[in-house]
Amino acid sequence: MDSSLELKAKVTQIKLPTRRSLRLATEPTPIGPSASVKEGKSLEFIEASPKRKTKLTQILEDTTDKNQDVPAPSSSKSKKRKYEAAIIPVEESQKSSTPSPKKRQKTKVEPVYIIPEVEKKKSTFKGRLGYACLNTVLRNKKSASESVFCSRTCRIDSVKKNGIEFVKDLGRKNVEDLLTIIQWNEDNNIRFMRMSSEMFPYASHGIYGYSLSYCAPLLAQVGELAKKYGHRLTTHPGQFTQLGSPKAEVVKASVRELTYHCEMMDLMDLDADSVMIIHGGGMYGDKPAALERIKRTIQQVLPQNVRDRLVLENDEMCYNAEDLLPICEELDIPLVFDYHHDILFPSSISPSKIIERANVIWARRGIRPKQHLSEPRPGAITLMERRAHADRCESLPEDLPDDMDLMIEAKDKEQAVLQLYRMYGLQPVNYASLRPPDENQTKETKGRKSMKRAQTKAAKTKLDLPEEESELSSCDEDEREMVE
Repeated sequence: MDSSLELKAKVTQIKLPTRRSLRLATEPTPIGPSASVKEGKSLEFIEASPKRKTKLTQILEDTTDKNQDVPAPSSSKSKKRKYEAAIIPVEESQKSSTPSPKKRQKTKVEPVYIIPEVEKKKSTFKGRLGYACLNTVLRNKKSASESVFCSRTCRIDSVKKNGIEFVKDLGRKNVEDLLTIIQWNEDNNIRFMRMSSEMFPYASHGIYGYSLSYCAPLLAQVGELAKKYGHRLTTHPGQFTQLGSPKAEVVKASVRELTYHCEMMDLMDLDADSVMIIHGGGMYGDKPAALERIKRTIQQVLPQNVRDRLVLENDEMCYNAEDLLPICEELDIPLVFDYHHDILFPSSISPSKIIERANVIWARRGIRPKQHLSEPRPGAITLMERRAHADRCESLPEDLPDDMDLMIEAKDKEQAVLQLYRMYGLQPVNYASLRPPDENQTKETKGRKSMKRAQTKAAKTKLDLPEEESELSSCDEDEREMVE
C-alpha cells in the first residue's frame, strides 16, 4: 500500500509521457552513423537538448519495467507530423566511422596538334639553322611555374623598391632557364641560338649596374653545356646601342651595354664564334659623319675584348651592306648580311658579291660566318608593314653559301627552324615538338609592334638615352616579361 502511494506521488511530480514519447523512447539506439538526414538532425537535436533526454529517462524508470517491452501505439495521423526523435546520441567517432570517398583527380590531357604537310624542296646548304631568344614550346606551357624563358626583367621603380638583389635573382633564373632551352635544342637538333639581351636586367645601367661575377658558376655551366653539344651562342644588343651618336652620354651607355654582353660570354668561356651583332644606328642628319663616329668609337673607345666579339649588320632604314662593308674591311670587323633588310634597303652590289667580300673578313678572323633570314608578313605593302617579320620562312635564299650558320628571325622561333628542317630534309625532326602555323596570319604582328614605342622608351630609360634617338631598326628580339 505504501509503495503504491509512493509511486503515485512520484508520477504527480512529473509530466506524464504521451504514447508518442513512449514509443520513441523505447526504439533501439543506433550504433553507427545516422542512416538518414532526418536521423542525423535528430542526433544533433538531442545533443543540444539534455533536459528533454533526462525527463524521458525519469519517466521510463518510474513507469515501466526494465524487462517489459512497451507495445507500439496504433497508427494515427500524428505519425505524419514532423518531429524530432528522442534517441540517445552516438559518439562522434561512430558518426565518422565510414570514410568519405576520395575525389578523383582530373587527368592532364595533352593537346593534340594537327601538323600540315610541307612542300619538299632541295638545297645544298649544310650549315646550322638557329632562332632568337625565345622557345615558344617551353614559353607557352600552361602552368606559369613550368614556363621557361630568359627575359625576366622589371621596371626601374621595382629596382628602387626591392633592391639590386631582387634584380640579380631575376638574372639567375634567366640563366637557369637557358640551360633548359639548350638541352631542348639539343634534343631537337638545333645547335645555334641567340641569347636574350635581357638575361641580366639593368646590368649596364649607369646607376644600378652590377657585375655578373655573382652568377659566374651558373654561367660556366651554360658554357660547358654548349661546348659539350657543339652549340653556337650569340647575342644581339638592343637597337639603342648607338656607337655613332654625337652625344657622349649615349656612346658611354652603348659601350656599357656591349661590355655587359661581353662579360656574360666571357664568363661562359665561349669561343670567338660567339659574337655580338649591332646595327650602325642613327644617321643624325649626316650619314658620312655618323659613319666616321662609328669607326672612331670602335678604334678608340671599345675595350679589346669587346671589339674582338663585335660584328656589324646591315639594316633596313639607315645603313645597308654597301655602307658598312668599307668600315668592316678597314677595321677587320665581320659583317652579318641580313637578307630581309637587303630587300627593303638594297645595295648596288649583289648579295652574292657582298657575301663573298664579307666572308673574307670572317675567314681572316677565324670566325664561322653567319647571316640572318626573315620574310615580310603576308599582305604587307608599305615599308613599315614590310619591316615586320613573318611567323615563318617559306624558303632558303638562293645566294646562301653551303657551309655557314643562318639565324632565322621569325616570330615562330624554333618552329620556323623545324619547318625548314622538314622542307629541306636538313635534320631529323621530333614530331612531338611541332606546332601548327597560324592559318590566319596577317600583316599585323599580334600587338607586338604597338608595344615597340613603349619598349624602346623603357630601353632608353635603362641606358639613359635621350628621347630623340629614334632611328632604330626592326630586328627580332624576345618579348620582355615584367616581374614586379
